[in-house]
Amino acid sequence: MSHHVTDFQKDVLERSRRVPVLVDFWAAWCGPCRALGPILERIAAEAQGRWELAKLDTEELPDVAAAYGIVSIPNVKLFVNGEIVDEFVGLMPECEIRRWLDHSLPSPRAATIAEAKQLIAGGSFERAASILRPVVEAEPANAEARVRLAEALLHTDPEEVATTLRVAEDDPQLGDRAEALRTLAGLVTSGARPAELPESPAKPGFIRAALAIHHADYAAALEALLEVLQRDREYAGGAGKVAGRAIFVLLGLDHPISERYHRAFSSALYV
Repeated sequence: MSHHVTDFQKDVLERSRRVPVLVDFWAAWCGPCRALGPILERIAAEAQGRWELAKLDTEELPDVAAAYGIVSIPNVKLFVNGEIVDEFVGLMPECEIRRWLDHSLPSPRAATIAEAKQLIAGGSFERAASILRPVVEAEPANAEARVRLAEALLHTDPEEVATTLRVAEDDPQLGDRAEALRTLAGLVTSGARPAELPESPAKPGFIRAALAIHHADYAAALEALLEVLQRDREYAGGAGKVAGRAIFVLLGLDHPISERYHRAFSSALYV
């Protein structure tokens, strides 16, 4: 269930390259530590090898405690590949610790998610969606898997994107990307129903932008969105403005397409 740390390099850093190691920095004199310990032991007993619990007595290894800035205990740090990926201080209820672990532990299906990311980058959206669906079914709280699946669905079945993202938008690291995908999926869905769109000189550009996004041609999409902004900046409730920003979020501002269009798009918003 747990092991006592005597050699931090071996017991934690090296071990964490094979399996995540949750380190409980504690001391015998610490009342909250004595309360937290059994909770961590109980959860670790159910982990089935997904992660391991290591108990580090700060009185026995004060140099290690000092090196990791331990000023208050209990202090719990999760190590993966020799690095701290998350931590908490103090006594938390068991239900909160379980939620924290679900969020912080790397997915046992991380390799599948990484493969899907490469497939998406290469335009193999159907294949990416097919390998991500089982991940989301097995780990419904896995925000990264949901966001990657939504990205694949944007180009295959955009009407599923909003449902797929129902828990990902609260993630502090992936929330912006999730919202961008929701925005773009809405535009693609609207563009596929031209009869429902308001008539305007901006309408043809809006439809072209939706089709280009659906086909992952973001350069063409931004060209069309620039036309929309030039013809009617507030068309469809200002959807062109929001969609352009969403593309930049999705690609990142250092992407070559973003670098090519960001200045022109920003200018079109205010000219």
